[in-house]
Amino acid sequence: MTHPTQKCDVQQLFGSNVRRIRHAKGLTQEKLAEAADLHPNYISSVERGERNISIGNIERIAKALGVTMAELVAEGAR
Repeated sequence: MTHPTQKCDVQQLFGSNVRRIRHAKGLTQEKLAEAADLHPNYISSVERGERNISIGNIERIAKALGVTMAELVAEGAR
C-alpha cells in the first residue's frame, strides 16, 4: 500500500498530459483554471501529480482543454 502523499503513476501520467496539452494550446494554468472553474493552485497540483482527481474534475479539465477525458489518461502521448 502506498502512502497517501505518494504520487502514483496514473496521477503523474494525467498531470503530464494536462501540462502537455495546455502548453500545446498556449494556455496558462490560470486560464485553464478559469475555463474549468477550478483554482489555479488545484491545476498546478494536478499537473505535479499530487491530486487524486475526481471524475467530475477530469471532465471539467477535458472540456476546458477541448479534448476527451480519455486523452488525459492515454499512455504514450508524452
